[in-house]
Amino acid sequence: MTPAFAAIALYVLATGLLAAGLRRGGRSWLPVAVAAILAHALEHALAWRATGGADMHFFAAISLVTLGMAALTSVVGARGRMASLGVVVFPLAALAVSGTWLQGPRPPEPLDWRLQLHAWLALLAYATLAIAALLAVMLWLQERALSRREIHDWLRVLPPLVELETLLFRTIATGFVLLSATLLTGVLFVEDLMAQHLAHKPVLSVLSWLVFGVLLLGRWRYGWRGRKAVHWTLAAMALLVLAFFGSKFVLELVLHRI
Repeated sequence: MTPAFAAIALYVLATGLLAAGLRRGGRSWLPVAVAAILAHALEHALAWRATGGADMHFFAAISLVTLGMAALTSVVGARGRMASLGVVVFPLAALAVSGTWLQGPRPPEPLDWRLQLHAWLALLAYATLAIAALLAVMLWLQERALSRREIHDWLRVLPPLVELETLLFRTIATGFVLLSATLLTGVLFVEDLMAQHLAHKPVLSVLSWLVFGVLLLGRWRYGWRGRKAVHWTLAAMALLVLAFFGSKFVLELVLHRI
């Protein structure tokens, strides 16, 4: 069994165990999830060894982001009630591994250590802020259900509203720092953006950074919360997705430029 197949099977198993054990608060899903993450990482490591460098193309980049999301979910979920994130994250990671395997190995991009640092910071930032976007959706669903006095079973597996909101802003703050480092290394190390068809990427990325920054400032200065926090988080994340994955999709899958 290849690492890709192992990762997919283990992610599916972890999702099932997690869904079955949420109400009981069990941790039987955790070692399975860790094994899935290791198999996921091994799949990329073997591919990079075969091609002689890191693959950062569209499907591989998505797979790496979901790998980071799965790792963050496991770390946070092992310590509290946010394991419910795994019901969404683990299937996404399984799909991403499938996409990478179906596409097959691609020639590595010619990146020196500076551009690799920039790329890895970007992937970490996207993974962290993607978790924040999922937390924002969960917060919105929880607030909506409580305002309508609809007590669903899934509400009982989520942390209290205040705790969920606090985790959301802590995650955004961490992602904001990583995104700031990404933009800084981009300014220092990425040259000739126009020639690389990348001119729109820094614009959209900076807009996303500004939106996240305003949201954090609003939280600190004016106590922003609830739906306002959800809307700003999702808007900023949408800009970030367009900046990176939107451009990769058009360049690699539509225009076939690598």
